[in-house]
Amino acid sequence: MPAPSSPPPASSHPSGLHPRPVRLVALATGAVAALLVAAACTPVTGPGGPSASATSSASAPLPAPTESLLTESPDSHSSVGSLADGFPVDLVPVPDGAEVLVSSAARAGDTDLWDVSLNLRTAQDAAGLVDVFRQHLVAAGFVETAPEHAEPGLAAQATFSRSDGAEILVLGVLDRDGVRTMTLGGRVRVGS
Repeated sequence: MPAPSSPPPASSHPSGLHPRPVRLVALATGAVAALLVAAACTPVTGPGGPSASATSSASAPLPAPTESLLTESPDSHSSVGSLADGFPVDLVPVPDGAEVLVSSAARAGDTDLWDVSLNLRTAQDAAGLVDVFRQHLVAAGFVETAPEHAEPGLAAQATFSRSDGAEILVLGVLDRDGVRTMTLGGRVRVGS
């Protein structure tokens, strides 16, 4: 499974604002959708192991059984199965009953902004899941904007921004077999 991607770096625009927030939202939404689809994929196996298509001569070699595909902690800013150090849980809470898959929190250069991401799995319905984040983010001064184009395959998606676009969070929910996988990522000021 690929590591969660972080949002694009801050603009070099003198004010620190993104001159094209709509394009940033579209790019971030596309990245969230791609991550959700990739996270939901599982290999096809049968009694003899991986399917024939997975073992074709053109495919990459499979790792040895002793090789680990996912480390306990991918890097110093990420955490598998729990919240990363510095993750702004007061702004981006983990809903009751949700399982944290991967999270990250890292200062964005020499700024007061942090790049954050959260991937979780839950049985909560998609609308209710988005509403948990909506309530916290709107109460903190974020404004929700509807995506310009709905990403196919997502049960729900939303974008939240404040500080004239300097802070932005993009959320996407994949619904498969009664379980929701949610990915949220972006850049925020921690403690504000």
